[in-house]
Amino acid sequence: MAKIGFISLGCAKNQVDCEGMMYRVREAGYELSPQAEGCDVVVINTCGFIDAAKSEAIDCILDTARLKEQGLVGKILVTGCLTQRYREEFLKELPEVDGILGTGSYMDIVPAIRQVLSEGRPESFRSIDAPVPESGRVLTTPRHYAYLKIAEGCDNRCAFCVIPSLRGKYRSRPMDAIVAEAEGLAAQGARELIVVAQDTSRYGTDLPGHRRLLPELLTRLCRIPEVHWVRVHYLYPDLIDDNLIDVYAREPKLVNYMDIPIQHCNDAILKRMCRRGTKEEIRALFAKLRQRLPGLVVRTSLIAGLPGEGEAEFEELCEFLREEKLERAGAFVFSPEEGTPAALMDYPDVETAQERVQVLSAIQEEIMAGCNAARIGQTLEVLVDGYDEEAEQFYGRTYADSPDIDGRVWLAAAEALTEGTFVRARIDGTVDGDLSGYVVEVLE
Repeated sequence: MAKIGFISLGCAKNQVDCEGMMYRVREAGYELSPQAEGCDVVVINTCGFIDAAKSEAIDCILDTARLKEQGLVGKILVTGCLTQRYREEFLKELPEVDGILGTGSYMDIVPAIRQVLSEGRPESFRSIDAPVPESGRVLTTPRHYAYLKIAEGCDNRCAFCVIPSLRGKYRSRPMDAIVAEAEGLAAQGARELIVVAQDTSRYGTDLPGHRRLLPELLTRLCRIPEVHWVRVHYLYPDLIDDNLIDVYAREPKLVNYMDIPIQHCNDAILKRMCRRGTKEEIRALFAKLRQRLPGLVVRTSLIAGLPGEGEAEFEELCEFLREEKLERAGAFVFSPEEGTPAALMDYPDVETAQERVQVLSAIQEEIMAGCNAARIGQTLEVLVDGYDEEAEQFYGRTYADSPDIDGRVWLAAAEALTEGTFVRARIDGTVDGDLSGYVVEVLE
């Protein structure tokens, strides 16, 4: 059978989609390859969210096309958000591409591969509002953690965001299907489940009864014996209620880590961007969460250069970050995306926005340094993620760190550690913004 390679770009949700395609391809009898060279078909699953993601995807396609010219790759099949967004232009402007699938057509991956191998040029764009298809997965994360996608699409309609036009309306997966998948991941060795969706806090509101079912789902996930940590991303601030906070307070497996994207704090900007809530409501939420959940780590995302952001509004955002001392914050330049209301508004120039991102990043570095300094002398539970050959040291993460986006703990150990094992480590310093320490006990 033909050899098929996969390249996944963008977010963890995209990665889950790619893993589902890989499963279908493997079940159809094709051989999966970890590299593009030598493949009969290379599938590139793209992100098309902002300019930087679009550029990365185009560069990847062109790099693969050069391999194709050299005879090292057979066919190129492109899927995901970029094809969904630019369907009309794609095959016309990128003749190197042999076929495209939209975000509603991942289940068509096997027929599409068969078609390109037969010199056809597949182009499939099913409804992006259809129920989420259930599928097995070929995990591309280390075995000890896995992303668990609980819904697709988004109903928030933020003025700067194209996601609803690429991913459709919000559709929750059935809870029993999610739990069954989680049990299967745990049976394969997953000790940490990372719950993702465009908006996890809205889970269940589109199902019969229209209730927020995330608290119930998280409770069930915490009942899976093999699972040690459950982590949740993309909780919108206006939907974090007492029921959800109660679950966090009650369930020890549900780590005190909340990813709450706020984007900005200025009331006028929030309103213009169709974000629900005000700065004072966000402040009150953070205060309530910290009072109810000792040791809580909050991650957020901030956008510099949004429409309406002058020097005063930007300084307000900086002061908000200094005062709230959010443990994890990523700052990004506003990307005016065609088709969004925000793109038609007046906004700061790119250079100004980039400078503001640098200022926000510097503030956040100081906050992180303070957080890390407070950890020195503590003994923390750490999940061992692997061994770095160059550093000649094991590394892992605490509950405060999500993989790939947060920091590491560099571990000194008297004996070799097993990836996926939990240890207790005494923190004794920092290395380039990461914590360092030594293992005092191997837990499991």
